[in-house]
Amino acid sequence: MPNILRVKCAVVGDSTVGKTALMQTLLSEGRQFPKSYTMTLGADLFVKQIPIPDTDDVVELYLYDSSGLEIYEDLLPKYWNEPNMMMVLYDVTSESSFQAASQWTTLVRSFIPKKFADVAPGILFANKVDLVERRTVNEQMGTETAEKFGLHYLEGSAKQNLGVKEPFSLLAQEWFGIVHRTPRNFGVS
Repeated sequence: MPNILRVKCAVVGDSTVGKTALMQTLLSEGRQFPKSYTMTLGADLFVKQIPIPDTDDVVELYLYDSSGLEIYEDLLPKYWNEPNMMMVLYDVTSESSFQAASQWTTLVRSFIPKKFADVAPGILFANKVDLVERRTVNEQMGTETAEKFGLHYLEGSAKQNLGVKEPFSLLAQEWFGIVHRTPRNFGVS
């Protein structure tokens, strides 16, 4: 019987960077990409189980797909209710979404419980890399920003199912490592 480790992940970024498309592509194993844009109001919850290699354990990610609209910013922490990790997305064709990534990172970090503050995994994900001709934010800029904020940097395309599984697998494996090197009275929600 597998041991299931549950963890909350705030998925954030400006509107239209592809957060919902990434979630739908992940959950459908790459078989479904939304054909039309549907704005997220508040936050939508998605759940994805990620098996940990060479163990019987599974990390169950509670993914809070958060609206990128400023009017929801004050409500998002109520939806997340103390996230343990984050995924910050930006669109490689949008300099403004890239600039906003630092504000999203700061916002989520301010709501991570203190006991996880120094160990909370996070990823800066550059989406829409399939739009090569329109790209304005290069990999070096993304890597430097991720390093500045102590995040992992990954790139991909929700539309082409490119690099979609990797960030979630990385987050799950990091969480597994955190739980197993921390005392059991940790109180993981």
